[in-house]
Amino acid sequence: MRLGYVSLAGRGANDRLLAQAAALAEAAGLRLAGCVQLNTDRMGFDDCDMDLRILGGGPLVRINQRLGAGSKGCKLDPGALEMAVAQVAGRMDGAQALILNKFGKHESLGRGFRPLIGEALGAGIDVVLGVNRLNLAAFQDFAGDFAQELAPQADRIMAFLAQNPAPR
Repeated sequence: MRLGYVSLAGRGANDRLLAQAAALAEAAGLRLAGCVQLNTDRMGFDDCDMDLRILGGGPLVRINQRLGAGSKGCKLDPGALEMAVAQVAGRMDGAQALILNKFGKHESLGRGFRPLIGEALGAGIDVVLGVNRLNLAAFQDFAGDFAQELAPQADRIMAFLAQNPAPR
């Protein structure tokens, strides 16, 4: 079991890269669990809609709240995030790899997908996730020397995942 991550600068860069890597892995026949984030710009707004595509045949889950033009609060809908976590958890059996869009604020506080990361690693399943710069220190505290930064190329991430083809 290995823990790989990417941490790219730029809005949505990790999301796009992980979506490409997941598509390559799915095309190669790897059984994936997890989610990738799809961001859709909203006309007339600075923010975007954030949807998680649940890998392994799951639904699309909208994880943002539309708070209004002048709001400054967090737009993440914690209930929707937990629904996505439950959807991913239900698809872990038989997975060869777990791809997660983000180790974010909720994960840094021990919530969100953090328990699934530990479960996957404990089951011998490789994990790849995105880490934004704001949460990199918290992720490094969580992962220690165990995490490996991956080259920011979809085919290299796919090669990393293909090195461990069967769950233990």
